[in-house]
Parts: sequence; C-alpha cells; structure tokens
Amino acid sequence: MGREEQVEEREVLDSIFPDEITDISETEYRISIKLDLPDDNNNDDETDEPPTLILHVRYPDAYPDEAPILDLSPPQNAAPHPRFSVASDKAQLLRGLEGTIQENMGMAMVFTLVTALKEEAEQLIGERRAVAAQAREEALLAAEREENKKFHGTPVTPETFLRWREGFLREMEEKQRREEEEKLAELKKAKVKEPVRLTGKQLWERGLVGKIDEDDDSIPVEQVDKLKIEA
Repeated sequence: MGREEQVEEREVLDSIFPDEITDISETEYRISIKLDLPDDNNNDDETDEPPTLILHVRYPDAYPDEAPILDLSPPQNAAPHPRFSVASDKAQLLRGLEGTIQENMGMAMVFTLVTALKEEAEQLIGERRAVAAQAREEALLAAEREENKKFHGTPVTPETFLRWREGFLREMEEKQRREEEEKLAELKKAKVKEPVRLTGKQLWERGLVGKIDEDDDSIPVEQVDKLKIEA
C-alpha cells in the first residue's frame, strides 16, 4: 500500500510543480523552491533575485507511515544571497520540518513539507533583514547624537559650574597679575627729563643779562623764554 500512495502523491506533485520537479528514480526526486521576498528598499546589499533551494525527497519503503528522507542543496551556480545560505542554514531548516513530519505521519506530506520549508526560509531571511535594519537605525541615531553634540553645550550641574568658576577666577587672577607686571615695567623704563640750563653766554645772547643772576643756573629754559617774552 505504501508504494501506491507514493505513486499517487508523485502524480499530484507533478501537477503542482510541473516545472520545478525532477525525477531521480522511481522513489526519489527533487523540487526547486524559489522564495518570495518583499522588496527591501532600505537594504543596499540585497540582491534583486530571491534565493532558491532544492529539496531532495526519497521515499523509504514504508512511506508515508515512515518519514521521507530529506536533504537540501543550492542550485548550481547560484548567486550568493546576503541573508541566506543553504549550506549554513540547512540543518536549521531540516530541524524545523520535524514537527510537520510528525503531525502528518501516515499521510502524503511532501506538499505540506514544501510549504513549511518555504515559509520557514522566508521567515529566517525576514528576521535577518529586521536585525540588519535595526542595526542601521541604531548606527544612524548614534551618528545623529554625535552630530548634535556639536550644537549643544555641556549641561550645567553644580559640579560643572564649580569647575567653571574655579577656572574663571584663576584666569582673572592671571590677567590681573600680567597687567600689574606690565605697568611696573613701564614705570621702570620711564625717564624723568631734567630741565635744560642756560649758560651765561646764552642768557646774554637772549638779552636776559641783568634780569636774572648769571650765576644762578637753577632757572630752566622754559622760564627763561617766559621772561624774555615779558621783556
């Protein structure tokens, strides 16, 4: 009876997957499963072509009372996909079919297995896309926070204010010290000019002889000029 059910199932599968199924022997075949993925416009590294995987099915003599023998492989020359690899994901996908196999034991189950496998692989890629999108979002937010720091000052707290005040007072003290040193240096450099004294000859030449004592050299030039003008 097992063989009859196998032949009947194989005929049904041929009508469902006319272009996807290929016989290997009377009890063994493979089905090409192309995944359906929604467009991910936010992902620059996503390939345009959704991935495809090959499900290998071999009937044991007692199938469907015994689980089919399954295997997965990628198509030949398949382009790598950034979110899916048959070689890396095969074990996880096959483990995910174990529950479906147990639920359908005693019944033709290959179509159900193909459906479950396709959904599981698409969900796996969707989860990885979500993780990648979250990572991109967090990176953008982190970059935005760093950029915003350029436009915001340090929040004022009692600790930051005290640090600012101490630095400000030190700066003012240093400025005052420099100003005092500069003033002192200017005073040291300043020279007091001595008044110019006229000789007796110079007094005579200016017509001031007799108006002042020629021996008195204490009268500066400025006062002599004044006397001359008044004369």
